[in-house]
Amino acid sequence: MNRRSFLQLMATTSGLIVSGKSFAAFSTPNSQLSNNISSSMPSNSSFFMPDEAEPHLSTWMAFSASADIWGRKYASGVQDNLARIAKAIVKYEPVKMLVRKEDYKVAIAKCGTDVELIVCPIDDLWMRDTGCVFVVNDAGEKAAIDFNFNGWGNKQYHSRDAKVARFVAKQSGVPLFNTDLVFEGGGIEVDGQGTAIVTESCIINDNRNPGWSKADCEAELKALLGLHKIIWLPGIRGYDITDGHTDFYARFAAPGVVIAGYDPDPDSFDHAVTKKHLQILRSATDADGNQLEVVVLEGPKKIRSGYETDDDFAAGYINFYVINGAVIAPEFGDRQADRRAKETLAELFPGRDIVQINIDEIAAGGGGIHCTTQQEPK
Repeated sequence: MNRRSFLQLMATTSGLIVSGKSFAAFSTPNSQLSNNISSSMPSNSSFFMPDEAEPHLSTWMAFSASADIWGRKYASGVQDNLARIAKAIVKYEPVKMLVRKEDYKVAIAKCGTDVELIVCPIDDLWMRDTGCVFVVNDAGEKAAIDFNFNGWGNKQYHSRDAKVARFVAKQSGVPLFNTDLVFEGGGIEVDGQGTAIVTESCIINDNRNPGWSKADCEAELKALLGLHKIIWLPGIRGYDITDGHTDFYARFAAPGVVIAGYDPDPDSFDHAVTKKHLQILRSATDADGNQLEVVVLEGPKKIRSGYETDDDFAAGYINFYVINGAVIAPEFGDRQADRRAKETLAELFPGRDIVQINIDEIAAGGGGIHCTTQQEPK
């Protein structure tokens, strides 16, 4: 389950470091937004982060695989993987792909004309973390939160990616609201009914939020995302660039139903932490007091030839992405495990196509399908 540990070599201090705390929730709008973006949140509305399985307006992605980050060995293959993901999604819902001007011709050649390309300065491809998190309310209004992306604690340069959330909100025509909290979309999983799962390791961390306590972080997340209960998993610091994002450990399939990863290899750094996560989840209740049903989805026992010795290869099925009418999930060449994962997802997401695709180059960089996407709800 390693994620992007090799990218830690790119650490810089070029990005924003936020310190202190301010529980402003929606009261501190970005003063530099364009005129077409509202600067105030309706006082009579209650915004919340919807479940990923709720209808999407579109999926946002970023077409980037810089050789200085990914190396020549992976860059072209990563672009192919991004195009493959986008083409799988666009059969079900629109895809809006950010792309650098210099990469536009390559992007349109690989992605085709069904994917909407939008020129924007970007550093890397992890839209789940760099993009804004969308929230909605029962009145049909939509807004976005900028969680101050700082390169996962200044482990990678990110001066352009730090501006992606603002750019996406502007393109979507929704108000963007700020918080002092530094966080990433990959660090949280919600059921849309007031319950969230969050890994402590990536948010209660001085490389993001120095001076913030667990209670501070919980209060801010609840205020921003309309949450009533947060189930905290320990996660693990320092073994990958994200410090253990939630979306590689546990995902909601429905309110009260969680898909959890387990690493059975006793020599893996993830063995003990995933075992602990299962203990916590199996004893947890959601915001309504209901006991969680926990479905374990183990990773493959083998992967395709050429990647067996790659310690950064993220060989797990948990990082799937739920879209309109389908679930986009990885396959790794282990026929038995791939089939078991597909069957499990089909049972948990009835009525949706289960589309498995090869993302080996992205997995070799320690990421997955969910990491490359960010949903914009209807």
